[in-house]
Amino acid sequence: MSNNYSEISSFIWNVCDDVLRGLFKPHEYGDVILPFTVLRRLDCVLEPHKDDMFNIYEQYRTKVDDPTPIILNKINTTFFNHSKYDLNRLKSDPQNIYMNFQNYLGGFSDNVVEILENFQLEKPVEKLNKNNRLFILIDKLTEIDLHPDKISNRDMGLIFEELLRKFSEMSNETSGEHYTPRDVVRLLVSLVFTEDMDDLQGEGKVRSIFDPCCGSGGMLTIGKEYVHQNINDKVKLRLLGQELNPQTYSICKSDMLITDEDPDNIRLGSSLSEDSFQGNRFDYMITNPPFGVSWKSEQDFVQNESENSQGRFSVGTPRVSDGSLLFLQHMISKMEDKGSRIGIVFNGSPLFTGDSGGGESEIRKWIIENDWLECIVSLPDQLFFNTGISTYVWIVSNKKSGKRQGKVQLIDGSSFFKLMKKSLGNKRKEISDEGREQLLGIFKNFEEDEFCKIYPNKFFGYTKVTIEQPTIENDNVVTDKQGNPKPDTKKRDYERVPLTEDIDEYFEREVKPHLPDSWMDNSKNKVGYEINFTKYFYKYKPLRSLEEISQDLLRLDKETEGLMKEILV
Repeated sequence: MSNNYSEISSFIWNVCDDVLRGLFKPHEYGDVILPFTVLRRLDCVLEPHKDDMFNIYEQYRTKVDDPTPIILNKINTTFFNHSKYDLNRLKSDPQNIYMNFQNYLGGFSDNVVEILENFQLEKPVEKLNKNNRLFILIDKLTEIDLHPDKISNRDMGLIFEELLRKFSEMSNETSGEHYTPRDVVRLLVSLVFTEDMDDLQGEGKVRSIFDPCCGSGGMLTIGKEYVHQNINDKVKLRLLGQELNPQTYSICKSDMLITDEDPDNIRLGSSLSEDSFQGNRFDYMITNPPFGVSWKSEQDFVQNESENSQGRFSVGTPRVSDGSLLFLQHMISKMEDKGSRIGIVFNGSPLFTGDSGGGESEIRKWIIENDWLECIVSLPDQLFFNTGISTYVWIVSNKKSGKRQGKVQLIDGSSFFKLMKKSLGNKRKEISDEGREQLLGIFKNFEEDEFCKIYPNKFFGYTKVTIEQPTIENDNVVTDKQGNPKPDTKKRDYERVPLTEDIDEYFEREVKPHLPDSWMDNSKNKVGYEINFTKYFYKYKPLRSLEEISQDLLRLDKETEGLMKEILV
């Protein structure tokens, strides 16, 4: 079997077809094959130590309460299996495969048992055994060698992500969970770390990377890989994350075990309602939260915390139908006083949804007025596997360099892509290494051009002003007891006055000439913030000439005529 990750992911996928078809529904394949793939990976790591682990356990199990430290010390691993079986040895006794498999599972150290428990293997294994397919599945999976010496951590991540993508497609995934393609992740981490190149040089540097929606851990591992390959391989990076989905959580945690990371740094649960890192601060934070997903199931908890002036969401909450900005608030609450940097992938909604005074606008106001928003990069559409929508990378930081302070950089990266030879779901485009370097260069140069705009923070703010007109009855202005004209609510209107302009001057210039009897009710003024990306990078395209249109119509007419002849023949 080849060590090529794409061939291995195809092999595993074919195993689903060969072994699981007819027994499990297609959307259930992942519940079976993902934990078994993890088992095979763990099994390959431990295979050279099999006899040693068994013998040490047998030697000490009656002498000490817990032989775990002794076993780990002697074989120099972070986990073990003291059973006399591994997946290959299980095949020697097909008649007792189920009983022996249970013995094998029970031999794992506690840190692996916790991972397996989240996969909830009991029922799938019983079903496989009852239908005489447990042996067949194990036999098939032992054909591949998933030892880290053969399949790197990077490639193993790609295998899992490819499988997850296919399972997502088969289940018609509509949850808003979009597995982030590696090309997008590489751009994200390069934007996050490039400003700290100098700070990360030297010996003895220790930094943390946190992902509150870590999935199978791809962003964390790529972040570490980027720093070590492009900045300084001597930096000690602590990887931490939280994940809601038990399956992807278990994949991530098993990966941490194998790569000698601390698996306890990966926590299960929702970052919004179960903050497992309460009180912790991190140097770098990267994530791709679910797009446009309701947080109704967590509304009570989030709402209660928003009423606490010290809570993560005290500045405001977005619409219940989209919790994207809640994750950014969560990450901001974990910024170090000495400075942190955040990279997050959003769809277009957080840029502009919500009127002045509303939750989304208040959150944007809070971020921008605190001078945390460093840069937003618009990405090409059709980059993700299960959605074709346009997306944006936000870079948020409380340690802006001098030239960036008080300003926001916007980069139009929508044209920096190459078409893929073969589409993967909705993914038809990818950001090439060259495209990523070009975008990174634009970011670092911090100079305006056709792809880059730089604005002061106030540029994105406006005051929503209420314009009133008098009530007219019998051609007369109706007044109150104080002699002031009563406003006609049917004629009430609103103007958005940029924060960069004087409200009174704007009113006299833009409103008064058209509505001479109008006035502003300044008691109702509300400040809002939005980022209209499309407007800032609008490029006028002249209308096509009548001659061009006529030529196209003639061409289509000829093509149609040719097709009709083929059909009739």
